[in-house]
Amino acid sequence: MGDQAEKRKHILVALVENKPGVLNRVASLFRRRNFNVDSLTVGRTQRSFMSRMTIVVDGSRIDGRRIAANLFKLINVIDVAVVSEEPHVSRDLALIKVRANDAESRNHLTQICDQYPAYIVDIGPEVAIVQIAAQEDLVEMLIKELEPLGIVEMVRTGVVAMGRGVRILDS
Repeated sequence: MGDQAEKRKHILVALVENKPGVLNRVASLFRRRNFNVDSLTVGRTQRSFMSRMTIVVDGSRIDGRRIAANLFKLINVIDVAVVSEEPHVSRDLALIKVRANDAESRNHLTQICDQYPAYIVDIGPEVAIVQIAAQEDLVEMLIKELEPLGIVEMVRTGVVAMGRGVRILDS
């Protein structure tokens, strides 16, 4: 149980007003409470006045519901859900640039991508760019497999998540 508790992460989704300064207020809350944020993504929703934040935090230090309660106290927060406590779908998008300067490395790269929901989206004489959109653990596994080829550059979006079924986080 110790290892499992250490690796457990809370995924929270907060609907917030789409106004300047809201992200700063949320980030300040986490800074004041000394919570490390593993991932934070923000994007507009289907309603122009509202944005959706997906926040991933280390679950070994605090309960997700307590974090949600703290978020609810912020004036610009409309709704909060701890998505990791219910059936959900989560995805992390990564673009990974790797060395692929000969036929052998390109073939190896193709074989690795075939094992994952990953695609080569650009290839040049020296490097290739791989795209993966999957659960965070699959993204991490792909990165480990690509390391021997030589990762030149990498960018990740952070986790986005949505509860399954009929429950809709909307206002």
